[in-house]
Order: sequence, then C-alpha cells, then structure tokens
Amino acid sequence: MLKGKVHKYGSNVDTDAIIPARYLNVSEAALLAKHCMEDIDLDFVKTVKPGDIIVADTNFGCGSSREHAPLAIKTSGVSCVIAKSFARIFFRNAINIGLPLLESPEAVDGISNGDVVEVDLEKGLIKNVTTGKQFSAKPYPEFMSQLVKTGGLIEYTKKRLAAAK
Repeated sequence: MLKGKVHKYGSNVDTDAIIPARYLNVSEAALLAKHCMEDIDLDFVKTVKPGDIIVADTNFGCGSSREHAPLAIKTSGVSCVIAKSFARIFFRNAINIGLPLLESPEAVDGISNGDVVEVDLEKGLIKNVTTGKQFSAKPYPEFMSQLVKTGGLIEYTKKRLAAAK
C-alpha cells in the first residue's frame, strides 16, 4: 500500500518540465531529483516527501524519450504517478526503473492538490483519504507488477539470473 500527499499538475507535462534539458548531462539520480519539476513548480523539491504521489491530467511524460524524467521523479521520493493518460515511451521507461503509474480519469478528477491518497497497486484501488472517495485503475499484469516490485527491469533481471543458478 502506497500513501502520500498529492502534487497535482495539468495536461501535457513533458519530460523537459519534469527534468529540464539543461540537466541532461547529469547521470546521478540524486542530482536529477534536486531539479525535478523545477520549471513548472519551484516548490516541488522543497515540499515533496518520500511516498508522495503525483497526479496529472492527460499525456503526462510527453516529449523526448529520456529516462532521466521518471528517474528524477522516483528519486525525489514520489511513490506513484496517477494520470488520465501517459506518453507511451514515458510509461515504459517508468516501469523499467520501477516507478508505478496508474491511469484513472475518475481519480484525477476526484483528487486535489494536497489531498492524501492511498494506492493499492495489486488491486488497482485508489482512495482519496482526504475526501473518502475511492477510484479504480487497471492493475498491472503479473509480469509488470513483478518489475515494479523488484525495482525495475535491471533488478528484476538480476533476480531472475540469480534464481536460475
């Protein structure tokens, strides 16, 4: 079960807004996290706490296909991103690094900035603790669920290889 305060954004939050292009020469995740969302929300890095949740409207993560964007979000402490829709490549990059994403238009419409939300990834349930309203999202297939649980594709592969020995 994930639980955190919501940081809410609108539509078409692109990868340059998530991590500005001027930081793309940085490869250390902790340094990327220090600049996460800074061009659209100067207070994000000051207020985000481990476990917090990003909620956004449509087409979250559009733009270039850089892995820096989901890595900056995850390393900043965000436990999950809920949106009406995600850019396809961003979705895959997020799963590959173990950042869970859920699509739920009803949840996005029923959650406000600052609300506290609980997420059950296995059941696809989203509860707005602040208002008491519940929403659903399609849970991941077992394979994708395992990728997220183990921390992404690299960790999943290491685990599988170790088990095969």
